Amino acid sequence: MTTLTVAGRLDQAKAGRFVIAGTVAPALPSVRGCRFKALPGLIEVHADPLGFRPLRDSNGRGLHLHCGAALFNLRLSAAQVGIEPVVRLMPDRHHPTLLATVRLAGPHKVIGSERLLYAASLRPGPMRQPYGDQRPPLPVLNELVEAARLEGVNLHCLPQSGGPQAGVLATRGDSPAEWLRAGQALQSVLLTGAVRAVSTSFLYEVLTVPSAVAALQPGEVPQVVLQLARTGL
Repeated sequence: MTTLTVAGRLDQAKAGRFVIAGTVAPALPSVRGCRFKALPGLIEVHADPLGFRPLRDSNGRGLHLHCGAALFNLRLSAAQVGIEPVVRLMPDRHHPTLLATVRLAGPHKVIGSERLLYAASLRPGPMRQPYGDQRPPLPVLNELVEAARLEGVNLHCLPQSGGPQAGVLATRGDSPAEWLRAGQALQSVLLTGAVRAVSTSFLYEVLTVPSAVAALQPGEVPQVVLQLARTGL
């Protein structure tokens, strides 16, 4: 669940649109969500105090992934109303529940790909298992890899003989900021996949998938395991 506190001069209707965008971020097991606080020209993304260290997520990694996904939706929503979002991750080390700030720096001219991703964000989220049994075509997989790369995260496709394509999102570190980047990359991949008729499921308990660890480059840390399946022609 994502909640919103509004202060100052930020337009209430726009603020409401931002928080609605955050609520449709992908849900992770045992994660309660995050909280947005709207200030003049700025939106703060906070970890929900009740869910900061939920069961099965003792270090808060899953919560940061979830909040990163909500942050990506927040950026998309700002773009739709003509505002340029400028993000700063982990802006105050003395306030660990303040995960990010989004400065509303506008104006922004929305582009077609942002409109498609925003429309996809309003659809139902990923399922426990992807529907469809065909691997997405290579050009689509390359597009998903690029979507993750633009968020500073690597998407590795795992070797396999058939069925849906497995992949792993990996970061260059394992800090809270990297978890937030991985969450944004996860949401970008999910929405890009939805636009390209790819069904996606994901698992953030990556150590239970040995092949995901084996696919990494030196220095990389696995964050999310994906299953990608083609759902249409």
